[in-house]
Amino acid sequence: MTCPRPIPQERSPLRKLALLAGAGLLAGCANFAPPHVRPALPTASDYPAGYAGDQVPGQRATEIRLAQFLVDPRLEALVSQALQRNRDLAVAVARIEEARGLYRIQNADRLPTLDASSDVTASRQAGTTATRSAVGVAVTGFELDFWGRVRNLSEAARSEYLATRQAERAFRLSLIRDVASAYFASREADERIALADATVQSRREAVRIAKRRLDAGVTSALDYRQSESLLTQAETEAAGLRLARAQSDNLLAVLVGGPVAGPLPPPLPLARQTATPALAAGLPSELLVARPDVLAAEERLRAARANIGAARAAFFPRISLTGAAGFASTALGSLFSGDGLTWSFGPSISLPLFNGGRNKANLTVAQARENIAVATYEVTVQAAFREVADALAGRQYYARQVEAGTRGVTAARRIARLARLRYREGVASYLEVLDAERTLFAAEQQLIQLRRAQADNLVALYVALGGGAT
Repeated sequence: MTCPRPIPQERSPLRKLALLAGAGLLAGCANFAPPHVRPALPTASDYPAGYAGDQVPGQRATEIRLAQFLVDPRLEALVSQALQRNRDLAVAVARIEEARGLYRIQNADRLPTLDASSDVTASRQAGTTATRSAVGVAVTGFELDFWGRVRNLSEAARSEYLATRQAERAFRLSLIRDVASAYFASREADERIALADATVQSRREAVRIAKRRLDAGVTSALDYRQSESLLTQAETEAAGLRLARAQSDNLLAVLVGGPVAGPLPPPLPLARQTATPALAAGLPSELLVARPDVLAAEERLRAARANIGAARAAFFPRISLTGAAGFASTALGSLFSGDGLTWSFGPSISLPLFNGGRNKANLTVAQARENIAVATYEVTVQAAFREVADALAGRQYYARQVEAGTRGVTAARRIARLARLRYREGVASYLEVLDAERTLFAAEQQLIQLRRAQADNLVALYVALGGGAT
């Protein structure tokens, strides 16, 4: 029988270190993490046909750039400033860097750590002086990941990092919607203030005429007081609208990240804000890959399942390797000679015998967190479905409301004109004029509100479908 050829002693340390590194790379064949399966869609397979099935064909929101969708150049400029200067967005970006660093720290445990050292020691005993020089590299406590504990912890950290990236994108979409909503609220206030101011001027003239008619004995004091009430209604509305505009502008300044940098392009009226590209809703299943909040929830579910694998691996032995190789000599000139070669190699194993149920409790926690992550994912999908469905319904019904409101304003103007003619001819009382003027003012204000809601809803639909690429 022929024995294997022995490895030369001077090469064994390097080979042992190579074997140590190779063992680490080949370790982790077992994986106790549950396989990742995307939960079944907890919603209907399509959006309600009543307001989604008859929609006109259009582009996917993810195919339309933000600059193409926003038709108002001033709104586009405000959104651009917000994406650059918003403080909450800066926090979200910093959290990405934090999660990336945590992932790199955790992933580093999958590879052996090599440390180089060099030292010179001088000593004197019994009148004799001795000097010892040493240089070498060492691997300390490298865990052989046979059960996938380290790998699963690394996968969990990676999924948390990816979830943070998606969360930052979700915040960007939310910021776009918030800026648009605040901007439309400010535009609504501007248009309603202009209407209220014009109404105040006309009603002041009406009060002046009513006072002259009262002084001439042509009309009664009741008619005069009623004309005054119309004026105070418009003045009260104008003051309240100016307060609403101030609040919207203050919110917009916070969202943009500070005072709005100008000069800005001129704004478009609300009636032109709805000339956006047509959007195709697609299927609810497409939200699973288009919505960043859904993708973030799925990544957190992956992390929870990876943590289960790490918790299960804790029940098995933990094997670590320690090795070192180098040269040592009492004479610096002979430090790197063959006689100065030193090495050490030692595995260690630890097996959990009793820890008061800690490992079992950790597994229970990990499994509970997986259940939480599944439910959170399903709730996120359902919320995304509802947001799209609400916006689709709004796209259809707001358009109908604006159309009906436009006809209503036209009718109210005719009624007010006829009421004023009837009053001048003495056919009707001023109460009829009062009622007609109030109806007209309310109808005009409501139409502006409906146009703002329609524009706001279209941006909400774009964002809900996952659009917003810049």
